Amino acid sequence: MRLTILFFLFLSPFLSFSQNTLELGGKKSPKADLSVLDWLPGYWEGGGEKDKTEEIWSKAMGGSIMGSFKFYKGGEISFYEILTISEENGSIILRIKHFDKHLNGWEEKNEKVEMPLVKSEKDKVYFDGLTFERISKKRIVIHVLMENAPGKRREISFPYKLKKRF
Repeated sequence: MRLTILFFLFLSPFLSFSQNTLELGGKKSPKADLSVLDWLPGYWEGGGEKDKTEEIWSKAMGGSIMGSFKFYKGGEISFYEILTISEENGSIILRIKHFDKHLNGWEEKNEKVEMPLVKSEKDKVYFDGLTFERISKKRIVIHVLMENAPGKRREISFPYKLKKRF
């Protein structure tokens, strides 16, 4: 819970709220491969002058896409994430590991956040609690369902502009 609250407090300055995330709810993930995210690889920037986010996504290779996230707040790095989207059992799954600015892990050594695929559309890919949405060739929004207190969840949206395509 401490992680969730810290995460929410760090990010609250540049968030918008809406209803763009879905949850798997014990169902089986639909069939899919990494081609549903062909538009994701590249260097993406979001935020304003003082608070910024950065996402870098590789091209698919070996059944996996690798990503990194960096949150810059008030003149310094707040935290990082390492992410993978992998093909498994005929579908895809998103995994995330969080680190503070000194690369100390938030999760235990062998733990990570896992978000199985819920649904994919042409310009939207829904994982359990996180959605990638393509707005245009140079704009995406990542919607995340966050728990900011026990039992209280809000959806947070991160708009990004493409800086470089890979």
